[in-house]
Amino acid sequence: MGFATDAIHIGQEPDPATGAVIVPIYQTSTFVQEELGKHKGYEYARTSNPTRAALERNLAALERGRFAFAFASGMAAINAVMTLFKAGDHVAAGRNLYGGTFRLFERVLKDFGLTFSYADTRQLEEVERALRPETRLLFVETPTNPIMEITDLAAVAKLAHRHGILLAVDNTFMSPFFQQPLELGADIVVHSTTKYLNGHSDGVGGAVILKDARLAERLKFIQNAAGAVLGPFDSWLILRGVKTLAVRMRQHNANGMAVAQHLERHPKVRKVYYPGLSSHPQRDLARKQMSGFGGMLSFETGSLENARAVLKSVRLCSLAESLGGVETLISHPATMTHASVPAEERKQLGITDGLVRISVGIEDVEDIMADLDQALDQIPN
Repeated sequence: MGFATDAIHIGQEPDPATGAVIVPIYQTSTFVQEELGKHKGYEYARTSNPTRAALERNLAALERGRFAFAFASGMAAINAVMTLFKAGDHVAAGRNLYGGTFRLFERVLKDFGLTFSYADTRQLEEVERALRPETRLLFVETPTNPIMEITDLAAVAKLAHRHGILLAVDNTFMSPFFQQPLELGADIVVHSTTKYLNGHSDGVGGAVILKDARLAERLKFIQNAAGAVLGPFDSWLILRGVKTLAVRMRQHNANGMAVAQHLERHPKVRKVYYPGLSSHPQRDLARKQMSGFGGMLSFETGSLENARAVLKSVRLCSLAESLGGVETLISHPATMTHASVPAEERKQLGITDGLVRISVGIEDVEDIMADLDQALDQIPN
């Protein structure tokens, strides 16, 4: 079946008890057992819940995996992956991670004996130099947040496996509609389901998808033991959102490209970061491993004062954290999503005080561009 068909139907079969076409919200903490050791597959909602199980089946299919586990947030999902490892293990990671991931690595997990190093994952030689005998995982985002750098997933997967290392990919920006890292050699895919998978800015969640049965067994144990599970209502919201993922992502992609091209021509915009532009140095790689370019982009205004003028003046675009909703969200990475990254490191990554990030929504694109134009007009000449 095609992607859109799978998104609508896998894990979302009519309810056998009532015929309901939508998976019910099983808002219960426990399940009656017929006798000792005999139940209907569910005992306690932390361990398993029918609504969450339906979502996990759906996400596993969309990412072309065999197993999926839903968590209370994207960060809970990443933290669960990291607990596959133990004190003394080393993780090599992309240099340009979401600020919350960097914060988890540097300010939480280091206290438990994991060590981390960071590399420009566009450069295979640099990635290889970051590896150590104790390295157990390579963790990357592609495209990166917010500079939109692209990692060659097939190449880094081959490199990681040559060294006996797992590859985990945060696929939040692209969604499985545009990119399927497991098909390119990754071992683990993580998502903040809060973003494109949900798509409506009304639910928080995370997911881990993989193929390996041994890893899946361990991750299922961690999910139950640590308990940071996704609740039934949020599971239902994401199932609702996934049904329209294909049509939403096509429109995000069309609007993203149009807005990026418009901004690139604007006299008050110094640079645009979007993998679909011919000016992007890795456009060919993006076209090779992604079926679209998505709705995320960033642009340089030149200074904090200029960025502030734009962000203060938008009317249709909403100044807010997060991304991937149907509405256009605009943010300032240096003080919002990446505030936990030290200023000197932000500077090295290109996350300047003048950088503005946009999650382009699915409104009429002419209205999005008109709003950005009037906001950019507030930048002094």
